[in-house]
Amino acid sequence: MSNGQWYPPEWPARIRALASGELTAVVPRRAATVMLLRDEPAGADPTGPSVHMLRRRTSMAFAGGAYAYPGGGVDPRDDDHLVGWAGPSLESWATRLGVDTAAEAQAVVCAAVRETYEEAGVLLAGPTAHTVVSDTTGADWEADREALVARELSFAGFLERRGLILRSDLLAAWARWITPAFEPRRYDTWFFVAVLPEGQRTRNASTEADRTVWIRPGDAADGYDRGELLMMPPTVATLRALRPYGTAGEALKAADSQNLAPVLAEARMEGDELVLSWPGHEEFTKHVPAGGSAPADGGTDGASA
Repeated sequence: MSNGQWYPPEWPARIRALASGELTAVVPRRAATVMLLRDEPAGADPTGPSVHMLRRRTSMAFAGGAYAYPGGGVDPRDDDHLVGWAGPSLESWATRLGVDTAAEAQAVVCAAVRETYEEAGVLLAGPTAHTVVSDTTGADWEADREALVARELSFAGFLERRGLILRSDLLAAWARWITPAFEPRRYDTWFFVAVLPEGQRTRNASTEADRTVWIRPGDAADGYDRGELLMMPPTVATLRALRPYGTAGEALKAADSQNLAPVLAEARMEGDELVLSWPGHEEFTKHVPAGGSAPADGGTDGASA
């Protein structure tokens, strides 16, 4: 295959069903994912930060085997009361994220920070507005993390009980992608960028991943181009966008200039072909015979999101 784009074989049939009115689009669920960056030691070759990625287990119903970033759905409980907050105001976040209320913005940012903790063991919060937790490896921390994963505990409740302040200044919004209308599981996902806090380490804490890696964005994108790493279009696009930055801090500063207009795939008929495209991202355009299946370069194998 010419690349490692995730392309399920059932897509053509679902696109036809949506176009004919036989399929009703599912309302997308709000979600957040985080491109966690770290700088490599001085003298490392080549230069540039690395990004933390995980590979989704092949048994997963959505994008099994694909490389991705830590992420997941927004918990509605995280907008019911204010949490300890450091960084830009909730009103500023609402404007940046394109949501209507400060409460909605809090829930989206909480999702980003919670998922980073749940899946990578990294917590962007601390006892004060200028500190972060240095050690989350104890049994009591792990019990709380597992309760978050099981949704027995809201992230707002976790922060309140621990007396922690969410460090919204340690991350920034980078992009927004919405799952195509013909997909059975749809997400309206904000992509964030963050820098690994000093003293914290990542670990594979996710039951949904079978491995994690630190990899330079350019190397990951090259692996996709060679068909060695399986990824979805949003992952590839954000990796390419990160490639020019020499340090993690540079990438974080550049986030404010990134376009957060939602990217939504479009499917249409052109003669005997179904055409699937992502506006502004022509490299992902696919032409599928109307009576056929996914093209050969769509591959479902991969050497995480």
